[in-house]
Amino acid sequence: MAILSTPLQYLTSIPPVTRGFSLATIAASSLYLWIRWTSDTIYTPYLTLVPGASLFYPWTFVSSALVEVTVIELVFSLIVIPPSLRYFERLWGTIETLKFILICVTFPNLISFAFNWIEFMATKDAELFLYGMQYHGQMALFTSILVAFTQIIPEHQVQLFGFLRARVKRLPMAYMTFSVVMTLFGFQCPYIAIQFGWFVSWIYLRFYKPNVTDTLGGAVTYGDRSETFALTSWFPPFLHLPVSTLGNTVYKIATKLHLIPSSVPHDIESGYNQVPGGARAEAERRRALALKALDQRLANSSSSLPANGPSPSRSVPSPSVPPAMERKSSPAEVDAADSGSADSEE
Repeated sequence: MAILSTPLQYLTSIPPVTRGFSLATIAASSLYLWIRWTSDTIYTPYLTLVPGASLFYPWTFVSSALVEVTVIELVFSLIVIPPSLRYFERLWGTIETLKFILICVTFPNLISFAFNWIEFMATKDAELFLYGMQYHGQMALFTSILVAFTQIIPEHQVQLFGFLRARVKRLPMAYMTFSVVMTLFGFQCPYIAIQFGWFVSWIYLRFYKPNVTDTLGGAVTYGDRSETFALTSWFPPFLHLPVSTLGNTVYKIATKLHLIPSSVPHDIESGYNQVPGGARAEAERRRALALKALDQRLANSSSSLPANGPSPSRSVPSPSVPPAMERKSSPAEVDAADSGSADSEE
């Protein structure tokens, strides 16, 4: 009896969004594979996203992410996606995880749909761009998960294929490079969705995801405005200037149109002008101040020692030395130490 209850206990221990998404993936992919097995149908426009038919099946902008067209893709998705969603659901909560899935699935599909229609209008090749492509699977969601991990644990090392080691922050761009290569070789569908998934997930996590932090007294902030998660952090240094210029221009336009929420609520913004980047920027500022104070203290300690001072093992003054000969700290050094401690407490 205990052996039979173990799988059920494990299933009930999985958070609801992760459990539901995994079961839906298994059901939708199994249905697609059964249809392909029992008929000669190449495309299923009522399950996957076919740009020329999706206007008649609008639910495919979401349901296509639940369909893996091969057993290998299905097994890979079930190995990678549910454990990642389980981690985020325990960290963010049920509602935020569900929002993250819907946003990172729907918007890349909408962009892919619009991109194919633009290609059709430019080339008039409906057979290729409207009915010759079938977007499916969880590649865009997988990219979004990598972006979220980069935000949370960027320096964590993972081992790939048993012998490759890489930091988490390197994985999204490696996957993006793979997407670009596959697209250039003519496999636009579905690999181009990887690029759209990265872009959508970064925008959501950077500007729109609500965060409840203790730094601002439990108030809700939006996004992650820290420098470590900036747009330029995804690109090599020689591209920082053009990327930064383009990003700042788009950001100013979006801000004027009120498309981006403030990172700090307006009712407390005036009291927290020193933290324009939100909780994470405040943590980075505090860390920088602490390092500065530590450097000052180390400099003061080194300057207070004589040129031929005693060794560390003889730091205690000899009893034969009169008290009047002991060196006293100057007022300037006392003021410097006090200012360093004040900076570290900010």
